[in-house]
Formats: sequence, C-alpha cells, structure tokens
Amino acid sequence: MRKTVGATDSAAAHGGTGSRRRRQNASMADVARVAGVSSQTVSRVSNGFPGVNEETRVRVLAAMKELDYRPNSAARALKRGKFHTIGVITFTLSTTGNVRTLEGIATSAAQEGYAVTLLPVAVPTQDEVRGAFSRLGELAVDAVIVIMEVHLLDSGRLTLPPHVQVVVVDSDAGDRFAVVDTDQAGGTRDAVRHLLGLGHETVWHLAGPSDSYAAQRRTDAWRTALEEAGRPVPALVRGDWSAESGYRAGLELAERPECTAVFAANDQMALGLLRALHQRGRRVPEDVSVIGFDDIPESGSFLPPLTTVHQDFAEVGRRCVESALRQVRQGESERGTTLVPTRLVVRESTGPAPRG
Repeated sequence: MRKTVGATDSAAAHGGTGSRRRRQNASMADVARVAGVSSQTVSRVSNGFPGVNEETRVRVLAAMKELDYRPNSAARALKRGKFHTIGVITFTLSTTGNVRTLEGIATSAAQEGYAVTLLPVAVPTQDEVRGAFSRLGELAVDAVIVIMEVHLLDSGRLTLPPHVQVVVVDSDAGDRFAVVDTDQAGGTRDAVRHLLGLGHETVWHLAGPSDSYAAQRRTDAWRTALEEAGRPVPALVRGDWSAESGYRAGLELAERPECTAVFAANDQMALGLLRALHQRGRRVPEDVSVIGFDDIPESGSFLPPLTTVHQDFAEVGRRCVESALRQVRQGESERGTTLVPTRLVVRESTGPAPRG
C-alpha cells in the first residue's frame, strides 16, 4: 500500500526550510540571503552601528528572528581583542558604600554596553588578589575595578598586575593607579564645622574600623578640623560600621555629660547611637547633636531624621567606568586620584549646644 505524502510530511521529509534552519546554527550569510542584503549590513545591524536605513534594519531583524540567529559575541571579542566586560574585585559586600558603588559601576557599564563580572575575595591578601586577577583573566575582561576598603595598597603589602588596566576605589595609591574616591576629608570638615558653628565646644567621633581606608580618612580629617579650630580633641570611640557597634559606643558616650555633639563615621552607627542616647534619656538634638556619613535612603526616616554627609555613589561608579574604558580605548594605564564631592544634608538631629 502506497502512502500519500502530505504537505507536512513532505516538509519533514525534506527537512523543511524553516525547521532545518532553526535546527542548525544560522550564519550571518544565511541572514543576509533571507533579508536580501550584504553580510556587512547584517554585521552593522547586529552591532548597532549607525548608517543603516530603518526599512533595511527592520528586514534584517526579521530575518534574524526567523532564523533564530544569535551573533557569536565570543568570536567577535577574540577577533577584536575586546570583550565588553569589566571585572570587579571586592573584599566585602557588607557595607553600604561597597554595595552602592557596585550598583553605580554596573549601571554605568550597562549604559556603555559593557557587562560586569563580580569576583568577591574573602581574605584581602596578596595571594588572594593575584588569584582573583588570574580568574578574571580566564573570564575575559577588558579592565578591572578594585573596591579596596582596607589598607593594602597603602601599606605596600599588595601589588596589582602592571599589564592590566586597573581602577581602584577608596585607596591612597594614586601614584601607581587610577583611583576614584569620595572627598572623605571635605565631607568630614563640613560635618565638624557645622557642629562647631552651632556652638558646641568640641565634637566627639564614633569612628569606623581601624583597617578601613575611609574610616581613617574621616578620623584624620575630624582631628585636623578640631585642631585648626583650636578645640580640644576628645578620646576616639571606635565601631565596626554596624548599628550594633554604634549602640554600644552610644551607651558609653551617653554617660559623658560633656559630650554634646557626635560625628559618626557612617549612618548605621549613627542609628545605633540614637537608640542608646534615647534609652539613656539624652535627647537629640536638645542634649546631643548627631551627624552621620553616607546619607543612606533611610536616614531621613530616623528618629529624629539624621543630619548626614551625602556621598554620590552613582557618580563614583560612573567615574570608575569612565576611567576604565578610557584606559582600554587608549591602551595606556592612568595614575592619579579623582575625588567626588560630598554635601552636608542638614536635618533634625543637629541643633544648638545646650545652655550651661
């Protein structure tokens, strides 16, 4: 008995033009043939280059969709020597500054058509960082942004590969690398001067951890601002960036009646400090004025709303990407430090010094 072959069976028997093309890896030449254009035009559409009229572009995109064409980005990258990827090495994601800086980097990179590969390093040692650079090399990145946080480059205990285009965040190594940082000293001076201008005799400081570059910068600037104003420098109280450490320090400061103004090195510690002062019956700002640093989104909802130093993390991220891509395009490393300005945001946690 002879079987009658229908249209569907016939297409299947012969592979079917559409199904055969979808099963196989469609090439740029296949797209060009279906769209009735040159392979060069397909390449220009695929890469988003200008100079292709809208009708042609639509026709090429339709052909890509019909053939399920996927550009071979890996092959293009190897051919051009560019991967359109930026690697980011960071030692911790537990701090507000690092997380928001990373967000700024990712956003700016995406706007430039670049992806971001994140590589956290648990222990900030020379071997760990060397291994991180090696792994990023295997993942094929065009440049690396290092979010330091701790004193490694500053102390000379850590070196970065000289052949890699590098940007460092939050470091004092501008003589060797491109560094982008917030103006830590300027923001601190604004905070201290604001409190002194309200009539406080001096300003106590709730500092961040001793191994943090940012914390050290703020501590140094706090001390210098008081000395320049001819004011006494109180004993330093140290936390670890957490609200809990701010609370513990606040219990200590609340027992000092001479403490009428506190500059906390970040907003989380300021939050813990506010809680401790409240529990000990010290009113803010009537008895004690409090300033933080960072201007996290929740700082305006503290009780009372927190006066703080605003950091523009998005701008830090943007300038990191800008420097990284400039190095990639020019093929030369950069040196020097770029400081992103801060601004003081005055809210209800600061007020005139109490009388007497």
